[in-house]
Amino acid sequence: MTHLIVGLGNIGAEYAQTRHNIGFRVVDQIAEEAGAVWEDRRYGFVTTVRVKNQTLLLLKPSTYMNLSGNAVRYWMNEKKIALENVLVVVDDLALPFGTLRMKAAGSEAGHNGLRHITQILGTQAYARLRFGIGNDFPRGGQVDFVLGEFEAEDLAQMPDALKRAAEAVKSYTLQGIARTMNQFNR
Repeated sequence: MTHLIVGLGNIGAEYAQTRHNIGFRVVDQIAEEAGAVWEDRRYGFVTTVRVKNQTLLLLKPSTYMNLSGNAVRYWMNEKKIALENVLVVVDDLALPFGTLRMKAAGSEAGHNGLRHITQILGTQAYARLRFGIGNDFPRGGQVDFVLGEFEAEDLAQMPDALKRAAEAVKSYTLQGIARTMNQFNR
């Protein structure tokens, strides 16, 4: 079975290390662990990895965050992937750094990438893995915070946090969302 695993982020060197790009970093982690190589294709960078009997099509949309839905729809159609086999990995301001929350569906919580995916797919009923980036910013400073780079304290925890997020994605494809939520949502 093929799963579409979408890591949300913005393309370009100026965004590479930002908090908003944690979705890219999670799928990069999965690709790196599998020794997979990214290909620049339509609407994004893609690669395929195998996890036991599952195929994971990893996608980093090249549409910029606010148009992520175009890439998701294209690759779902291109590879005939059902909605229930789509997982979107996204940054979340409401969670402390490194905290993971997997959900089967839900609101966009002000996230423009999720908002566009919901708009294009016409439903909120797709799985998402929220990766906490913290919210240590002054009132009105949200944009600067998400487009800013991680502090040293977070960077020190980053390798372990990315490994845990990659494990959560793999668990989702092997055991399903309910068991993965029980295991990783703390």
